[in-house]
This record gives sequence, C-alpha cells and structure tokens, in this order.
Amino acid sequence: MPERPLSLWRQFGYACGMLGWSIMINIIAVMLIYFYIPPNNSGMGQLIPQATVLGIFTLLSLIAASGRLIDAVTDPLIAFWSDRSHHPRGRRIPFMRVAVLPSVFFGILMFIPLEYRESYHNVWWLTAIQAAFYLSLTVYIIPYNALLPELAPGSAAKVRLSTWLSLAFVLGIILSSQTPALADLIQGAFRLSNRHAAFQLAIGSLYLLGGVFMLVPLFTIDEQRDCSGQPATVPLWKAFRHILTHRNFLVFIVADFSYFVSITIISSGMLYFVKVLLFLHEGIGGAVMGVMVLFSLLFYPLVVRLAGQVEKRKLMIWSLLCLGLAMMGLFFLGKMPLPPRVQIFGFALIVAIPTAFLGILPYALIAEIAEQDGSHTGQQKEAMFFAVRNFSTKLGQTVGIMAFAILTLLGKDPFDDLGIRLAAVFGGALCIVAGLIFTRFEEP
Repeated sequence: MPERPLSLWRQFGYACGMLGWSIMINIIAVMLIYFYIPPNNSGMGQLIPQATVLGIFTLLSLIAASGRLIDAVTDPLIAFWSDRSHHPRGRRIPFMRVAVLPSVFFGILMFIPLEYRESYHNVWWLTAIQAAFYLSLTVYIIPYNALLPELAPGSAAKVRLSTWLSLAFVLGIILSSQTPALADLIQGAFRLSNRHAAFQLAIGSLYLLGGVFMLVPLFTIDEQRDCSGQPATVPLWKAFRHILTHRNFLVFIVADFSYFVSITIISSGMLYFVKVLLFLHEGIGGAVMGVMVLFSLLFYPLVVRLAGQVEKRKLMIWSLLCLGLAMMGLFFLGKMPLPPRVQIFGFALIVAIPTAFLGILPYALIAEIAEQDGSHTGQQKEAMFFAVRNFSTKLGQTVGIMAFAILTLLGKDPFDDLGIRLAAVFGGALCIVAGLIFTRFEEP
C-alpha cells in the first residue's frame, strides 16, 4: 500500500475515470430501448422488430443478453491477466490505456444502425457491436476498480475515495440523462428534421467526452508511486473458485445484482415515465436526474460520518428498502391529483437520500472484502473480485433492460401504458429483495 494517503488531486484524477465510463454505460441504460423501439409519440420510427421468441423474449432483450455470454469468459480472464501482470508500468494502467479508444468507437457505433427502419439486419449489427463495446469497456473497468483497495488503505480512506467515485458515477448519470435535451439543442441549431440523427450527434458528443475523462487517470495515477501490490501467482480456476465460495462476497453479489436489475429498469423507463405517463417533454428526464443527484450530494457528508459510526450493512439494508418502496410509487404517476412536474420531481427528491448511501457504500465494502481476503490468503486478487462484481453488475443491467423490454409488450404508449407501470412495481420489488438479501451480509 502507498505510504502516504492519495492526494486530493490524484483522488480527483482517479475519479474522472469513473465519470467517463459512467457516461458510457448510462447512455446505454437510458437510450438503447428508447432509440430502437421508441413510443409512438416520440417522432421516431422503430428500428428493431417487436417480434418475440417463445412468446416472451423480445429481440432487443435477447441482444442485451447475448453480450453477457461473452462477458462470462472475458471478465475473469482480464482480471486474471491484470492480477498476474508484470508490466513495468503496473498491473492496471497498461490495460486501461488500450481500452479507451475502442470503447468510444464501438459505443458510438451502437447507435448507428445499418437501416433506419424495422430490420433484422439491425439485430445482427447491434449484437456484434454491443459485444465489442462491452469487451473494450471491460478491459478498462476491471483494472480501474482493482486500483481502489491499494489507493485507499484503511476503512476510512476507502469510504472517502468511494465518495469521490460515487460523485463521479452520479455525475455520469446526470450527463447521460441530458441526451434528449442535447439532442433538442442540436436539432434546433442545425435545423435537423431527423430525430434519430439529432440523438446520434448528442450521443456521439457524450461518448467523446466520456473518453476524455477516461484518459485522466492514466496521467494522474502512477502505480510505481501510488501502489505496492504484487502480482498474484494463484492459477485462474483456483482463484475463481475461491472467490465464488467466499460466502460474504456471494451475499454481496446477489444483493448487488438485484439492485442493478431494479435501478436499470427504472433508468430504462425514465423517458417513458415522463413522455407516456405524464405527457411531458422527454428532456425533463435529464432535469429530474439532475435534481435527484444534486439533492443527494447534500447527504454525502452524513453518509461518510455514519459509515464510521454505524454498520455499513445496516445502512445498506435500510437504503435498499426505502428506495424500493419509492420506486413502486412510480406506478401511480399520472394518476395522482398533482401537477405532472410535481409528481416526477417529488420522486427525485424522495429517492435522493437512499441514493446517496447506495452510491458510496458498495465500493467501500467490496474493497474491504478484497483487501481482507488478500491479507488472509497472501494473494492479492483485487481484479478478480471486481471482475465478478463487474460481471454481476452488467448482468443485472442486462436483465433490467430485458425485463423492461419484455414489459413494453404489455403497453408502452399513451393510454396503453400497463407495461411501463408494472416495470415500476417490478423494479421496486427487486430493490426490496436486495435489502432482504443483505440482512445475511456480515460486516468485514
């Protein structure tokens, strides 16, 4: 571990990487379904047929699932290679360096279909490009996250650095949720009649911005100076098996998976909640996310303080339960005797508090688990722990997108909105399930 705590400037530089890839993955969560199968009042046509397989799985849900089959192999391999790397520049930074440009390139291509009509060609194109995008991003994310235990020695330092990471992640959510508003500006400035083209320019600009932020840690973090980890020597299968039999880690992963399914369902549905249930302009979705995040920042000092006084396990449980109940309330949007803006912004203010806790504590907990395991076994396998967590997160996001895409079959348009409302109930229920699972977690 570094002899001195990481300076504030280098903490900021490290967090910029999180901001970059947060922009990229949250654009997928916010825009993918809306871009390819938009509601009929969006001004855009569908690009992927709403055909189903086995009567339930939409093509878009199967596309999202296909990428996880590749991740199941690539995630642990990249983690294994990173943990065992003897590169003179370190075990993590060299991987991150080669991943930035491909991530930007394939991220942009995900929103450039082969044909601008319902087409099965778009299905195969999106499947291939998605696989390349997630592989590129994984090469960056897993080594990036594996730096955390070494950069922040001690529980308090981990909470502080995790706070920066949480701030960066939610800023990425804010920026990605501004895609519709940015598309409006572009469409007006260039007098574009094609709404798809406006979204593509907005998304491309944000992916380029995300790539710039991902470059910052490459210049601010020096593994020779800031880290002292040693390459692991344990074989791949033995390391993987050890992690998958780590009881505490498995409880964390199962709860974390349920949470990400839940939050992705809500993220994927936000533009639909605004446009279909409340009949507001889709650009309001970005303002809602911004209000939620900015209000949650007010509670960050409280999170840091309570994390040192109360078991993080208890804070996680109550945050998950409260967030789940709030999410289920989205079912009643448009049915309450309140102005539409009051309804959606009221939701943002309510969920801001549990969001503050859930943004900070998971990173600190998994870093503590990885560090404790390394001290106990003598093998530093940080990347492998974060690889399993990264795969679980992406799987949760994929299942969330699949679930929402399937529920749209039950109604996704004005006055035919049952699927969207049920998505809110399902997402909230899963968040509550995550809280109940976390009662089995033991504080490291």
